[in-house]
Amino acid sequence: MPVVRALSKVARQALQAPGCGCQPLAVAVRNISFSPRQVTSGSDASFHSVSFSETDHPKVLITGGLGQLGVGLAKLLRKRFGKNNVILSDIRKPPSNVFHSGPFIYSDILDYKNLREIVVNNRITWLVHYSALLSAVGEANVALARAVNITGLHNILDIAAEHGLRLFVPSTIGAFGPTSPRNPTPDLCVQRPRTIYGVSKVHAELMGEYYHHRYGLDFRCLRYPGIISADSQPGGGTTDYAVQIFHDAAKSGKFECNLKPDTRLPMMYIDDCLRATLEVMEAPAETLSMRTYNINAMSFTPEELAQEVRKQLPDLQVNYEIDHVRQAIADSWPMNFDDSNARNDWGWKHDYDLPELVQTMLNFIGAESRVAQVH
Repeated sequence: MPVVRALSKVARQALQAPGCGCQPLAVAVRNISFSPRQVTSGSDASFHSVSFSETDHPKVLITGGLGQLGVGLAKLLRKRFGKNNVILSDIRKPPSNVFHSGPFIYSDILDYKNLREIVVNNRITWLVHYSALLSAVGEANVALARAVNITGLHNILDIAAEHGLRLFVPSTIGAFGPTSPRNPTPDLCVQRPRTIYGVSKVHAELMGEYYHHRYGLDFRCLRYPGIISADSQPGGGTTDYAVQIFHDAAKSGKFECNLKPDTRLPMMYIDDCLRATLEVMEAPAETLSMRTYNINAMSFTPEELAQEVRKQLPDLQVNYEIDHVRQAIADSWPMNFDDSNARNDWGWKHDYDLPELVQTMLNFIGAESRVAQVH
């Protein structure tokens, strides 16, 4: 307390000093630091990423950690940086295996104070922001999507800038719209999405780049294609069919698809997605010619996916019951991503094409089913 009182006295004296043509000194006695919420003057705002030596590991916080990607990314990062250096967070109760696999903490991205305390108390240096409502779910609850995807992002950006974090925010094929070039879609082009999810992701891209140029925030972003994984359930996205088909094929041999058979979308197996995220986070800043990159692996239609699955399960029956909301969303999205900048700048290269994807998914789900039958 004596230290705080002394600092307060110094602050008052500085504020009462005669004018010298400088901007007023902004002082936050509680934390003795600045954030974009506290500083409005261009001459006072300067934020830079925390530098750490090659022998030090980053301390990572993952928001929205119980979604499709968070648990897998935590597993990958813990192998790389150590179990206790990666903290998963969410507002939901974690399953037992996740809770016992490494640090987990409650974190609500709409609670600025709570999030700030987590960053400070755990000396976070990297923040991976996965909290979001996906496309179809967002259209069903626009107000909640706006709060989580936009207001929550603002909290993340301010805290990351204030504490010099390296920040990763994923974007998506949904950040493009019907007026964007679709085959292929380059990194830089017209973006006019027609979903709250897509609008919020364009907002995230632009705000992250603004904070990078305005405050020196080390912001990094990848536009993910549809992500396919075997160990998580679909989360309300338009590309969910490409996950559900494997579960239904293994369980009943019948699948009802909610998109037209010729709907082409870019896709990626989760292992490639998580590795790309780690690689872009570790890439030297000087190799990044931009802060938001497309990444891609393959592009296929529901019919092409079904044909590949039938090579392993020839009796698979597919029925098409079109969800017009999801179909309209898919028809506005890219058919194929141009990810040449990611490949040239930081060496991105995918491992899984469609045949490898199908084999891997069926092997995983088949093994999971056999274990369930035993128990």
